[in-house]
Amino acid sequence: MGSVSLKVGEGTARFKKSTLCSSALNLIMLFSVLTTNLFALYAFKYSGSKPHHPNHSHKNISLISEHVSLILREINFSQKKLAKMEKELLGYDTIDITKTNLASELKIFLQHQSLPLGKDSRSGLTEMVSSVGHTCLKSRDLLSDYMNYKVDDVCPDDWSLGQKLILRGCEPLPRRRCFTKSVHKVGISSFPSSLWKQVSDKIATWSGLLCRNFKCLNSKKIGGNCNGCFDLVNGTERNRFVRVRGKNDFLIDDVLGLVGNGGIRLGFDIGGGSGTFAARMAEKEVTVITSTLNVDAPFNDFIAARGLFPLYSSLDQRFPFYDNVFDLIHAANGFGDGGKVEKLEFLMFDLDRILRPGGLFWLDNFYCVDEERKINLTKLIEKFGYKKLKWVIGERSDGSGRSQVYLSAILQKPVRV
Repeated sequence: MGSVSLKVGEGTARFKKSTLCSSALNLIMLFSVLTTNLFALYAFKYSGSKPHHPNHSHKNISLISEHVSLILREINFSQKKLAKMEKELLGYDTIDITKTNLASELKIFLQHQSLPLGKDSRSGLTEMVSSVGHTCLKSRDLLSDYMNYKVDDVCPDDWSLGQKLILRGCEPLPRRRCFTKSVHKVGISSFPSSLWKQVSDKIATWSGLLCRNFKCLNSKKIGGNCNGCFDLVNGTERNRFVRVRGKNDFLIDDVLGLVGNGGIRLGFDIGGGSGTFAARMAEKEVTVITSTLNVDAPFNDFIAARGLFPLYSSLDQRFPFYDNVFDLIHAANGFGDGGKVEKLEFLMFDLDRILRPGGLFWLDNFYCVDEERKINLTKLIEKFGYKKLKWVIGERSDGSGRSQVYLSAILQKPVRV
C-alpha cells in the first residue's frame, strides 16, 4: 500500500512508497481485514441457506449480530496490537512517561505530537518524536533529576550531572526550557591574538571541578594528553606540532606537504585537549573542530576562548556530520581507549564515513598497551585499505622509568568505487 505525500514547492501530489516496515504492517492489516470479511460472508451465506421461519430468522439475526460483534472486536484488537508492534519496531517508545517518579518536564518533552498532515510517507511515522538516547532508560533517576527545574527560570548549575549522563551513554540529552547561567567572558582577546594569549580564569564554569583556576590545572596531569596544556605562554603547548619531542611526533608543515597546497581545508580533532592542534591549523587557514568533554577541566570553555570551535560530544555516538566532508582527521593519544575490538571498529567506520576520499587520517601517539592491541589496530587499518604515508612505532618513558610503545601514522583514505 502507498500513502500520499505533498511535495512543497512543486504544487503536485505524488504517491510515495512507504518504508519496508510500514508496508509489512499494512499487509498484515489487509490480511486481517480480508479474513474477517470472508468470515462475515460465510456467516451470511450459511444463515441464508436454511428455510425462512420467524423463529429461525430471529435466531439467525442474533447469530449474525454476534458474529459481527466478534469481527469488530477482532479488528479492534488487531489494530491495537499492530499499533504496539509498530511502536516497538520503530523503537522510540522505550521510556514510560506514566511513571510517577519522572519530572513533569521530562514527560512533556517526551510526549508524542501528531503530524499535521497525517502519516509521513518517508518514515512511516504518524507522530513527531523527541530525540532522547535509549540508554537513558538505565539512568532514569538521573535523567529525571536533570529535567527537574523551573520553567522560564535560570537552569540549575548541573552541567556535571548532564556530563555524567553522557558518559553513561545517555546521549543526546533532552532539551530544556530554562536559561543557561551566564558566565561573564572577561578578558577575551580578538582573533588571532587569542590563539596564544593566556585565558582568564573568569571565562570558565568551575562548579563540579576540583580546581578553581588554570594554574591549579597546570600543576596536574589530566588524562594522557594534557600535562600543563592550559599554559599557553610558558608551557610546552607553544612547541607542539612545530618542534618534535621524539620520533613519533610529526610536524604540521610536513603533514600538509603530503597533499600539496590547498588540499586541507576542514579538519576534525578527536580528544584535542586545550585546542592547540586546532590553533596551529588555524594559523595555516585550516578550520578544525575539536571534539572534547569537560572531564576534570573546562576544556570547551578554554577552546572557545581561544576563538576555536569546540564540540561537546563523546566518542560513543555517531558523529553529527555528513559523509565525506573532512579533509583531515587528527586522533590523539586517547583515541580508542579500552573496550573490545568491535567498539574500535565502530569508531573507525564512522571516522571513515566523514573523511573524504584522498583525505588524511593522522593517528598521533596511539598508546599500544600490549602487542595484541597493536596487532588488532594494524589489521583494522589494513581492512580499510588506507595508504601508509607515514608509519612510526617507538618507545618513550612514562616518567617512572618504564617504556611504553606508541604508534603514529599518516594514512590516506582510498577512492572506493
